Amino acid sequence: MDTSQILLIFFGGLVPLAAVAFVLGRRKALIADARGTRLHSLPGQYGVYVATWMALPAIAIGFVTGTAYLFGLRVPAAPFILSFALVGSAIGCAMALRRVEPTLRARNSIEKFVYWALFAASLVSILTTLGIILSIVFEALKFFNQVSVWDFVTGTQWSPVATFRPGQNAASSQFGSVPLFAGTFMITSIAMLVAIPVGLLSAIYMSEYASYRVRTIAKPLLEILAGIPTVVYGFFAAITVSPLVVQVAATFGLQASYTNALAPGLVMGIMIIPFISSLSDDVINSIPNSLREGSYALGMTRSETIKRIVLPAAFPGIMAASLLGVSRALGETMIVVMAAGLRPNLTWNPLEDMTTVTVRIVDALTGDQSFDSPETLAAFALGLVLFVVTLVLNLVSIIVIRKFRQSYE
Repeated sequence: MDTSQILLIFFGGLVPLAAVAFVLGRRKALIADARGTRLHSLPGQYGVYVATWMALPAIAIGFVTGTAYLFGLRVPAAPFILSFALVGSAIGCAMALRRVEPTLRARNSIEKFVYWALFAASLVSILTTLGIILSIVFEALKFFNQVSVWDFVTGTQWSPVATFRPGQNAASSQFGSVPLFAGTFMITSIAMLVAIPVGLLSAIYMSEYASYRVRTIAKPLLEILAGIPTVVYGFFAAITVSPLVVQVAATFGLQASYTNALAPGLVMGIMIIPFISSLSDDVINSIPNSLREGSYALGMTRSETIKRIVLPAAFPGIMAASLLGVSRALGETMIVVMAAGLRPNLTWNPLEDMTTVTVRIVDALTGDQSFDSPETLAAFALGLVLFVVTLVLNLVSIIVIRKFRQSYE
């Protein structure tokens, strides 16, 4: 019996058992109600109470066993675990049925269970983030034991030597991350210079000027851009936009590479427009009409109302939408790979080829070199620094939003 069969029996068996427990609990409550005894809760709530206590032991046994297996501890064979889970479910069902009485506060118990279930769900994102941080930090520390942190943060040359077996000498490797982050910020800046103005202006038009008919047609068409796969954007950038950039640069007497940073930045900006436009549109529409009507009553025009009343009120939401677009641009890989290339190049010229941090991470983790080699471990160091940079940007944006909100209020 393999793992998939065990899981199928485990979860497939819990559903009918829970249904049976629900029927038994509800039936016992109905019998008490038929005798003229006043119930504290509804009969169905007693059934949910019994079904919950029937399922909890099985879920707890499965969770503990899975956690132990994840940490490399010895666990019993799968059939034994399944048997323990079923026995625990039977015991939980029997104990819950014994407690089903008219005075049992089943509704309160269910509310407590729902509260703790929602609390556990809220912890999932926190624990996931903590796990991601720990996994990156531990591997990054292995890299920094071989490469100086200062050289990594301030170095301007990225030229690792591939090592295909443990212990191979890689003394000639250089792991200066400045060119990678320079390319990342260059392409991200170009993308946001396209996405923020176009997205914000389109949101203002659809929320303040467009008729209902135009809005129902234009907004879905604009949001279609968000559903296009990034590899399609990569093809568009490499086949159409990059040659167009080279031709336009040649008309001005400039020399541009076919793998330039400008093309993926422009296409990435087009890709991010729906994120900023849709969120900004929702934020602007949430501004109370009383603010607009008060502005009109004071003699302001529509454009003045938008500039002085609507946009300041919607600024926190617009900032959040822009930050989401920045995070999306920082993590983009396919467009950069297909249009900007893989060469770490420290330059201020967007017409030259550049690469980003995420591209180097993918390149390092998909090669044939040894996993404990500096080149592979460098991916975790890059991920750690990128995480810190993103965290700093989030903190700065939160501070700005709070100060602006306080000054506006």
